[in-house]
Formats: sequence, structure tokens, C-alpha cells
Amino acid sequence: MCGLTGFIDFSKRDGIDVLKEMADTLIHRGPDDSGYEILEHINANVGFGFRRLAIIDLSPAGHQPMFSNDRNLIVMLNGEIYNYKELRAELEKEGYLFKSNSDTEVVLNSYSYWGMGMVEKFIGMFSIILFDLNKGLVYLIRDRAGVKPLFWYRNGDVILFASELKAFHKNPRFKKKIDVNALALYFKNGNIPAPYSIFQNTFKVKPGNWISFDMKTGEQSSFEYWNALKVYNNKTSDLSYEDAKKETEVLMESAFQYRMVSDVPVGVFLSGGYDSTAVASLLSKSINRLNTYTIGFSDQKFDESIHAKKVAKHLGTNHHEYICKMTDAMEIIPLLPDLYDEPFGDSSAIPTTLVSRIAREHVTVALSADAGDELFAGYTRHKKAISYLSKTKNVPKVLQKLITAPSAILKEILPTNIDKPDRFDKFFQLLISKDEVAEFNIINETFTTSEIRKLLIPDFTIPVTLFDQGNLLNENVSILSKVLAVEYCTYLVDDILQKVDRATMSASLEGREPFLDHRLLEFVATLPDDYKLYQGTGKRILKDIVHQYVPKEIMDRPKMGFGVPVKDWLRIEMKEFFLEVMDQKFIQQQGLFNPEAVKVLCSSFLNGKLKDTERIWYLFVFQLWYKRWMN
Repeated sequence: MCGLTGFIDFSKRDGIDVLKEMADTLIHRGPDDSGYEILEHINANVGFGFRRLAIIDLSPAGHQPMFSNDRNLIVMLNGEIYNYKELRAELEKEGYLFKSNSDTEVVLNSYSYWGMGMVEKFIGMFSIILFDLNKGLVYLIRDRAGVKPLFWYRNGDVILFASELKAFHKNPRFKKKIDVNALALYFKNGNIPAPYSIFQNTFKVKPGNWISFDMKTGEQSSFEYWNALKVYNNKTSDLSYEDAKKETEVLMESAFQYRMVSDVPVGVFLSGGYDSTAVASLLSKSINRLNTYTIGFSDQKFDESIHAKKVAKHLGTNHHEYICKMTDAMEIIPLLPDLYDEPFGDSSAIPTTLVSRIAREHVTVALSADAGDELFAGYTRHKKAISYLSKTKNVPKVLQKLITAPSAILKEILPTNIDKPDRFDKFFQLLISKDEVAEFNIINETFTTSEIRKLLIPDFTIPVTLFDQGNLLNENVSILSKVLAVEYCTYLVDDILQKVDRATMSASLEGREPFLDHRLLEFVATLPDDYKLYQGTGKRILKDIVHQYVPKEIMDRPKMGFGVPVKDWLRIEMKEFFLEVMDQKFIQQQGLFNPEAVKVLCSSFLNGKLKDTERIWYLFVFQLWYKRWMN
């Protein structure tokens, strides 16, 4: 796990000093080593800047940027290719020689032998920058699920790329202008989905994609090599439940074992829930005294540590527990804009950052159990959405059209307040939505488009996202599969994975995601719905696997979110800080938000009347970010 950045400068103005400044903003991602290279092409200077967190091959031979033996290729790898040993053995049979024991050198030789077909062979999490000097092509490559981030910026004669946006601010030709369309997207779901970014001319490489830049012509092109949505179009498996359970466990065990590949200590985040218990229990079959980590809170409403302790005791892990004071968590809030240098509205970033800091005191790599809910239908909203969408699917289109016209009139004349969800507006949007994927987004979004227009002063257009691409899923795909597919491609990538990457990397800790092995999704996506959601309960097959190793009586309990009481903190202990961040005079000068709408939100929140706390939290986090990065 590392941090990478650089540029393609067709004016040839940027040099090593700018490159170093860009790379060194990412020192938290890679405190162990640094590397800076400027390559002179006839049409452009190409800068490669790297900060290394040494995980595989700790020797200087693993230094990056790394050149091929003939120096016609240069590569930077952020992440891990878990099956690199198998690929290396395959390449050695073809006559390739290796100087190191690193997976980065495997990437170089894989490209030399297979070209860009190499990505089909990788099992891993990665963002890769590769420059083929002979072809004059620079590639930006992101892993299938989008575990590792990769941003890029293009304006005029310069192209920038980096693991985090903060690196761009050190390049004098980066123009930090807010993209109001992307800002509107942020207020819908608390994040900005790929390929968009908070800044104009700035983008994220989409998961399962690469982008190439031609040094001769300046032309850019993109290619999609994997798409989780399309995986769900495959034929439903006819395996029996027992056979499916066995095969799921085999794939899980392979995925989990791959994530233990490391030359440094590895641990597992253990909450005591089914996902993390699955990881710990399957690994404990072959690893004696697995290192597990959990944090608890003195407030029992948010404390899962007692459940984690029971699981750890049963499995015999080497368990580490830290009970946080709420003041520990509160201290993270002012740091959020530096940790998340793009507006990010998931408050569970706070405890995720805390547990990462604690784990880093003992290990350099930690396995997280994200994606279990998206794979096996674990969220309560999945059950609710299936129930609702199944009913709307059966409403005749003619009836929908008859209702739409009067509903549109009522929507315009009925009084609404920004501090309360406009349920009638949501109902209207559902009436005119084109498919279940779009409907699922409408059900879950925090602010509707109409509400955002009341909040923002500048005009905007909502960009096309994956929620508008339900047509990529075949008609015969079940409603549950559609919901799981879109969750995997949206909430998982743009919220969960972004949260874990920044939180772990802020502590120089490599976070690994064993449930995100693409082989696991490709199998589980084909399983019948009732293998996942059965008689109103999610994760059927995963739970039955876990119960083979941990008694049901230890596991059976209500699902807890990994959250903290930000609502209470901002209203009471941190009220003064809240008022400072939400200063009305500043908001008027800022020119982005309707001051009256903000005043209504703040007043309702401070009076304890605002039930949907995300409405104020998204705005508060944005203002924190704005004061850090735009002033």
C-alpha cells in the first residue's frame, strides 16, 4: 500500500521540485521510502512520484518507481497483486528474470508478456501507473472493485494523477474550481461517485477501467475490462444449497488466505458481526493465534466490543481491545478535511480512523470485512427495498401516467421545509423513474434534486451515474440482484471503500478487503435469491457457514452500525465549534448556499427537531472541507 502521483506535462515546465512536493503530501500513505523520476519524451515530460509503505519485499529491490530491465517500461503500484507468486512462476517459465521478490516487478513483466491483458490475470487491489516508452503511452489502471483510489486532472497542456486530491494542490497549474454538478451529487448520498470529483476537470478512474494517454497526440482513451453490474447478467446457478455453501466457503477461504500474503505482521478488524467473524473463523483454521482488533465505546449503544470478545475467545485469537472515550472520537472531527480531501459524509469515518490507529501500533496490514452486506443482502434496506420495489413493479404504466400529472401540480404547490424530507417529492420521482435501480436510489438519497435546488444558489445539472444505467442489467435479473449489483458499484465503492482507504492510510496501515475478491462476486452473484435473503433474513448462506465455526447463540443479535453520536456532540459538547463552522456571515460571502435554507437547517438541528441528522452533517462536513481547501 502506497501513495502515487505525477504528471504528464506537454509544456515541459514542471520539474523534480514540483514532483517531490506533490508526492510528499502522501507521506502518510508511504513513510518507508520515496522515489521521484522525470522521464523526457519528445512531446512531454512525465513525472512519477512515489511514497512507499513496504509490505512485500522490504528490501531496496522493491523501490518504486520501478523500471524494466531494458528501461522501456516504468511502473508505480499502489496496492497488492495477491497471486503474484503464481504469475511470477508462469513468467519465469517463459524466460523472464527477476531482480526482486516484489509484486511490482511481476506487473512489469506481466505487461511485457501479456500487454494490458495482464489485468485479467490479477487477483488483487491496485491502482497502477505504467509508462510504455516505446509506444508513448501512459496507462492509469484501477482494480475491478475500486479498492484503491486513483484521481486524474486535465486542463490545457498538463495532466495530473494521484492517489489523493491533496497532491494536486502542490502543482501550480492545478485550478481548484468547484464542480457544482458534483456538489449536487454529494448532497444526494454524502459522497461524489466515480468518475466525478468535487473539482472541475478532475476525475476518478472508474473501477474495472483503465485510461491511456498518447504522448504523441495527447489523445486519451478509456477501456472497461470488468463491470460488476454485468456480472449479475450471468445465468442463475442450479447448484443445490449445500453444494453452493461448500463452494462459497472454498472461495472465501481462498480469498481470505490471499489477503494474508505479506512480509510484515497482519491483523483482522473484528466487530463480532457475521462478516468479520467469517474472516476470523476461516483464517483461524490454518493460523494459530490470529491477531484481531476491535474498539469499543463507553456508550453501550455504540459498543460492539463485548460481542467481538466472545467471538475472539471462542476462536482463540490474540485479541486487542481498546475502549475509546467519546473525546477520542470527537478529536477526529476537525481532522476530517485532511483525511478526506474531498467532501465525505459518512460519520463512521471517525471510528474507522480510530481502530486503524490502534491496529497500526501492532501490525502494518489489517483485513476489513466490508462487502459482506453487498454480496449476501445484509442491510435492512435490502429487505425493505425488495418489498417496495416488488409492489411498484406491478403498478400498470397507464396508472402511473394518470397519477403523474396531478402529482406534479401538487408537488409545486404544497409547502415544504428543507429540514424535513419531502416525501411527496420522492413519491413523484418514483412515479417518473424508469427502472428499479433508479427507484432504489430515490428511496435512499438524503436530499432530493428539488431540495438541493433550494439549498444551492448556483444552477446545476445532475450528472449521469450508475443509478441511471439500470439498462445494463437484463430484464430477467431479479429485483434483489439489481439492488445488490448497484450497491456493489455505488455505495460500496464511493462510500465504504473510500472511507476505509483514507482511514487506514492516515495511520500508514494497509487495509485489505477479502470479500472483494472478484472470484467471490462472480460466483455469489449467480446464486438464487433465497440463498442470500431467506424468509426476510439476509446473509443466509454466509451465516450458515459461520455457524459451523462459531455457535449461533454467540452470533445471534441485532445488527449494529459502526457509528458514533455526532448529533449529540455537535449540539452539546461541540456546539461552539459547530457554530463557528456554520457561520452565517461566511455562508453569505461564500455564495454557494441559500443562507435562509442553511439557517432553517441549523435552527431545526440545534432545537432538536431535525430527525434526519445527515442533512446537517453533510453540510457541516462540506463547510469544514471548504475552509481547509478553498480558503
